[in-house]
Amino acid sequence: MGDTPQAFGRTDTAIESVPTTVLETAKPGGRRGWLHRGWGLNRGATPPRRRGANRHRGQFSLLVVRGDGVRVIRFNFARPLAVAGFVAIAASVTTVGTLTRDWLQLRQLTRESVTFAAQIAEQRKMINDFNRRVADLRKEVGAWRELHARIQEPFGPEAGRGSRDRGIGGATTPSAYPSGGPSASEELNRLTETIMQEGENLRALDRLMTRASKALAALPSRWPVRGAVNSEFGNRKSPWTEEREFHAGMDIGANRGTPVHAPAAGTVFFAGAAPEYGTTVIIDHGQDIKSLYGHLSQLSVKSGQKVERGTLIAYTGNTGRSSGPHLHYEILVKGRAVNPRAYLWD
Repeated sequence: MGDTPQAFGRTDTAIESVPTTVLETAKPGGRRGWLHRGWGLNRGATPPRRRGANRHRGQFSLLVVRGDGVRVIRFNFARPLAVAGFVAIAASVTTVGTLTRDWLQLRQLTRESVTFAAQIAEQRKMINDFNRRVADLRKEVGAWRELHARIQEPFGPEAGRGSRDRGIGGATTPSAYPSGGPSASEELNRLTETIMQEGENLRALDRLMTRASKALAALPSRWPVRGAVNSEFGNRKSPWTEEREFHAGMDIGANRGTPVHAPAAGTVFFAGAAPEYGTTVIIDHGQDIKSLYGHLSQLSVKSGQKVERGTLIAYTGNTGRSSGPHLHYEILVKGRAVNPRAYLWD
């Protein structure tokens, strides 16, 4: 029992002999002592929790620092708030960028739309002008149809196609075109169809004129001699009896020996002396048409001879029943005398 207090006393002595420097607070910037690391007398005790460090791990800090590195102010944000703020900033930047890009594209499209509107207006004007010109051309080509009908009318019933005085009819149906009229393509198709029809009419007219030209070439349409007409075709006062008589031709004044030319191609049907006509030439032009030349002084052709338009056939004179030098000119159609003036075109 006596030894026990001594032991406690020694123990107290040992505790008192621990250097005081072990209990000193660590200086700023120095190494932590063994007491702060959990060594020494409290080695078996549980180390303290680092609550401040754990608390700062769930935060973000924003430091405002001067140029010399000294911290001026510090802002702390909770992690969810910082993440939300970053997402909001990113979304805002993305939205602003998208809107800016769309605005730039919209401005470009607006400029292009103005240009396109001007082009569309110009093209619409061109289309309207085109439709008007096509319509005018179609009207002009339609007028050709009437002209063709009038040209072909004297040559037979086929020439009457499309004439306005012919009967037309049919049921009344609504127009296939809207109130604005046919489109450009429809107007062009109609013009093409009309031109094709008129082209066929022109070819038919060309064939008709080819045949007609042969007939016209056979007509005695040229003056056999040039001179004043002393006596016309028809009834007249006889220069010998002073009575009315029928004159079957024309008396063309000409000096004796004036050349007489054939007014059209043909074959000499008669060449010689004839009662009352004196020296006479008759030319058969075909198509039942003949021409007679009387009171001639000299012949240049003979019966059966082929002559062309302008061929010299005789010379004027005063033979037969005649009161002076001239040419008696007759035209006979199917054996009957007709007025020569109806054939004299040249």
